[in-house]
Amino acid sequence: MSVTGDDAREGLDEVPGVDGVEPRPSRGPVARETMLRAAGSILGGLLLVLSFPPYDIVYLAPPALALMTLSWHGVRARRGFWLGYLAGAAFLLPHLAWMRVVGTDAWLLLGGAFALFIALTAAGVAATSRLRAWPLVVPLMWVLSEAIRDRVPLGGFPWGRLAYGQTDTTLTPYAALAGAPLVTFAIALVGALLAFVVLRWREPRLAVGTLVAVAVICTAGGLVPLPTEGQATDGQPSEVVAAVIQGNVPEPGLDFQGEREQVLKNHVAETERLAADVAAGRAPQPDLVIWPENSTDIDPLRDPAAAARIQSAVDAIDVPVLVGAVVEKPDDPTYIWNTGIVWLPTSSGTPGPSDFYVKQHPVPFGEWIPGRAVLAKLIGRFDRIPRDFAPGDSTGVLQVGPARLGNLICFEVAYDELGRAAVQGVGVKGDLEGQGARILAVQTNNATYNLTGQPQQQLGMSRLRAVEHGRAVLIASTSGISAIVRPDGTLAGSIGELQAGYLVDTVPLRDDLTIADSAGAVPELLAAAAAVVLWILAVFGLRRRRDVGSEEPQPSKEPSA
Repeated sequence: MSVTGDDAREGLDEVPGVDGVEPRPSRGPVARETMLRAAGSILGGLLLVLSFPPYDIVYLAPPALALMTLSWHGVRARRGFWLGYLAGAAFLLPHLAWMRVVGTDAWLLLGGAFALFIALTAAGVAATSRLRAWPLVVPLMWVLSEAIRDRVPLGGFPWGRLAYGQTDTTLTPYAALAGAPLVTFAIALVGALLAFVVLRWREPRLAVGTLVAVAVICTAGGLVPLPTEGQATDGQPSEVVAAVIQGNVPEPGLDFQGEREQVLKNHVAETERLAADVAAGRAPQPDLVIWPENSTDIDPLRDPAAAARIQSAVDAIDVPVLVGAVVEKPDDPTYIWNTGIVWLPTSSGTPGPSDFYVKQHPVPFGEWIPGRAVLAKLIGRFDRIPRDFAPGDSTGVLQVGPARLGNLICFEVAYDELGRAAVQGVGVKGDLEGQGARILAVQTNNATYNLTGQPQQQLGMSRLRAVEHGRAVLIASTSGISAIVRPDGTLAGSIGELQAGYLVDTVPLRDDLTIADSAGAVPELLAAAAAVVLWILAVFGLRRRRDVGSEEPQPSKEPSA
């Protein structure tokens, strides 16, 4: 696995033999090298799984990426591609194992399809192996492939980005400088530098210098300042007391309508329990309350009984509640909306539903079916989604009590642009047009994936977002994991899976943008562009060397006089 340069022509370069005969090389060494590279790719992928939540053995990420880099370095791009696919499958299939609750076919298709993007990374690493600064190119290839798969196909699927395995390490603060792409770059660079040390171990001074660089990268993140205090600006408060409700889901056995009613009742009951504890002095009075996604799947805008239950809970706690509700799209009943609705108490003078946010990024095959007319006939499981969720067209910034809050619903936390737009105030409509969020909320429903590791993975993303945007994050889940995250990514409290409960804490409100939010997507796009340029230069450089080599005079095969 340490073959490099001209020795890495996949073991197939022909060597002139005696009397002009060019024998084929022995297949034994080639087969052994291929097996070693394949094993390194697979082992690297498996170790990477363990570095992510729910295992969180984070120190395995650098050797995992070093193994992958060593396996891909020095081979042709097409060989790197299939080696990368092995690594991608070894990583993503276990990492996305929670998809098996939807169906084994869905799990294999999702993991197999997105392993192609890691194969793309490997092809880029292989193609640029001859560049002198190849350790710096490796992380650029990771950023490039992640930038693509975050956006395509069907809006992309960012799950499993390298940054999402580094949500509580010394590399996490880099998110405040250039978001998740810089965290990906940093951990991939560490892996590439370790691979470089392995390849150049016979040069002690160079190897030691490289290890020093690794130490600097891993510790410098701790020097990035992360905010912890709130800001009182323009008459706005510097902090609020926020509450998160987790009502839990009912035991199996109820019919569909009964389950929907019970979920709503659970969140009403837990909110009323919080109100009783406030009245008894056992809990502080919150300024706002967050319910999770799908806390009511019964449309409260059309069902008076559901609306009455919500209003009773809101009046009991007597502050605005952000309610996660599935509602019918007003202008087209063939579609539904996944919404966060600000519900006001009677004491406000205008009780009931107020402003709302509609999820902008519904999940393909989970909330809407691409090519429904054809696929619904072929796959009966899609009958569970009789109507597609329509996307919203504005950024989710809402006034919830004294807090200007940025709302993300479930998987939306995985997408860079949605949280960034909320904090920047881009795409905000209505009375808050142009105003950015001072705090973030993630409403989620992970009941389908309880005890699979998926809730822990999503919690890690929320912690990274807190650091990236310098905002506290309130996570409300129907059945876990709910949490309150401070702006520096630390946990103020959490509720585990399959439990009912509430969290109340004082959290800061902030206006300043981090460097990452000010820069936006520019650093990622520059890194991706650099990766493409270096790939092209490497390919054309190799072709030029081959062309020059083919023009060199060949020894004459004519018999001498």
